[in-house]
Amino acid sequence: MAAPEAPAPEVKKDPLRWSPRLWISILIFSGVILLDGLDVSMIVVAIPEIQSELGMTAATGQWLVGAYILAFGSFLLLGGRVADLFGRRRVLVIAMAAFAIVSLFGALADDAVLLIISRFVKGMAAGFAAPAAMSLLTTTFPEGPQRNKAFGIFNVFEASGYSSGLLVGGLLAGLNWRSIFILPIPLSLLLLLGALRFLPPDPPRTERPRLDIGGAATLLAGMLLLVFTTVSAAEVGWGSLRTIGGYVLSALLLAAFLVIERTVKEPLIRLGVFRNRGLVTANISIGLLYGGAMGFQFLLALYLQDLEGWQPWQMALVLLPAGLMVVIIGPKLGALMDRFGVTKVLMVGLVAFLPCYLLMLFIGPEPNLWMILLPASVLWGVGFALSIATLMVAGTNGVSDDEQGLAAGLLNSSLQVGGAFGLAVVTAAILPGTELSMLYPGLVVILAFAVLTLLAQLTPKQPS
Repeated sequence: MAAPEAPAPEVKKDPLRWSPRLWISILIFSGVILLDGLDVSMIVVAIPEIQSELGMTAATGQWLVGAYILAFGSFLLLGGRVADLFGRRRVLVIAMAAFAIVSLFGALADDAVLLIISRFVKGMAAGFAAPAAMSLLTTTFPEGPQRNKAFGIFNVFEASGYSSGLLVGGLLAGLNWRSIFILPIPLSLLLLLGALRFLPPDPPRTERPRLDIGGAATLLAGMLLLVFTTVSAAEVGWGSLRTIGGYVLSALLLAAFLVIERTVKEPLIRLGVFRNRGLVTANISIGLLYGGAMGFQFLLALYLQDLEGWQPWQMALVLLPAGLMVVIIGPKLGALMDRFGVTKVLMVGLVAFLPCYLLMLFIGPEPNLWMILLPASVLWGVGFALSIATLMVAGTNGVSDDEQGLAAGLLNSSLQVGGAFGLAVVTAAILPGTELSMLYPGLVVILAFAVLTLLAQLTPKQPS
């Protein structure tokens, strides 16, 4: 008698083989962060043209970037929590609509003040859109291999936005600086329509969400003052009354926010989230890392453009290997984290910044492209590709779905405030003059940022 036929083994679906809808979703989330990077970096190379046409001084011109960073960094925490409370897709769609409208307003502006106001409002829109997109990513892709893969792709877009923006901005500024404001309009509308068409509606809530007005007001005021004080510290002086008073007042406002959150029935931010040591450590590390990264780009620009007379697009080509490293490593990052673990991949990335910044200490009167600049660019790209996404993964792991927007807002706030703080510190460290020697104190500062980032991760973590 023939033996009964054995049942066919169950074929498990590979969770890393995504449906077309999931691929479109990750492209929408990543497109939002790409648009933010483009919008910041494109305008950097157009500032001289805008100043000339609108009669802006150098001090006023810096606020074309500073106003955006001020609003973006200040609204991220509030934007992330609002997305948690009122619906992430809803917040993303409204923010993208606002981004497109204000971009058009900026393209038509013929007054310096109106243009700076448009940049501030645009930064507000980005402050709501970025944490909404990132929390949509973390709630769409479950913790583990899927989220690791998703963050690897997200990181490619995030890192590429700034570096490609320098080149795109340089090309567009050569035609007309207003085209830099026009480009984000179709991109933001495309992301808006994609979100409406392909992202599932926000789940219904059994209770009407209530916003903690007192907490929101003190948090926003404290963050605005903190970022403003940091951005303007290099201009007015670190020891000035305005800088010291700004930091003291922002600390008092944020302390008042914490008091409100401890006493209010429905807090804007549940303070217990800070018991997640991975989230806290990731925030410290990402702030330090981005502070050094912004300082590095600023010093490279001073060296190549101010001292050596290079054009912005030539500097963008020096950073091209860094962008290529991100593009090459980013899609493989999820597999690397699955195989070696988040911590090991992160440590390799953080260590890569050390020889990068050490190499820059050997720059000379003539740029050494093959022995210093290009190797430093490759190392910087490797460090950036391996570090940013792994810190995002580490910071969102273990956080409940209803607080993913908050976690995303915290991480992005730390990144932006850290970048502004690092840039301000490096600016203050640079010696006056037009000689090469003025750059070396700034190079020591960015090296110190890299060391501190590494030490933050090496600190033993107690269980939460």
